Amino acid sequence: MAVRAARTRAALVEAARRLLAAAHPEIDLPSLLPADPPADPMARLDLVMAAFVQLTLDWEPQLRTSLRLSLQPGAAQPHLRGGRAIGWIEDALTPLLGTHPGLDVHRLAVTIRSATGIESLVWLTDIAGLTRRQAADTMRWSARALLAAALGEDGGAAPGGSR
Repeated sequence: MAVRAARTRAALVEAARRLLAAAHPEIDLPSLLPADPPADPMARLDLVMAAFVQLTLDWEPQLRTSLRLSLQPGAAQPHLRGGRAIGWIEDALTPLLGTHPGLDVHRLAVTIRSATGIESLVWLTDIAGLTRRQAADTMRWSARALLAAALGEDGGAAPGGSR
């Protein structure tokens, strides 16, 4: 009986994943870069973050639910919380592997992801009181500033024109 229940559950989870992927094909994309991306890591990161932040805004209700479910004690990570954004960010930073061989690109991608996504959107809008557009601008600026800091460069003006 338990084996049948486990198989049924697995089939239901796989069907739900297929429905989710059909509704949100971006889930299975290996990259958010266009077909002919620029070589400059900052330009690549800007493109990826623009797409990632827009996906976060577009999927906000589902991502909030997924986040809430993932915070339950003993919960498995829902499919929308699969860690794919780190891969998308690493893809944007790929040129750094050749130009900055001592830089830990994966760690930088994780750091950038920690300042972006649904967790940041929730904090920026619900706690800091920013509008969604201000939060989006802040997340994109944070990504650029973290890359600039890793490269030892000036991160540019913060959203709203302040430094």
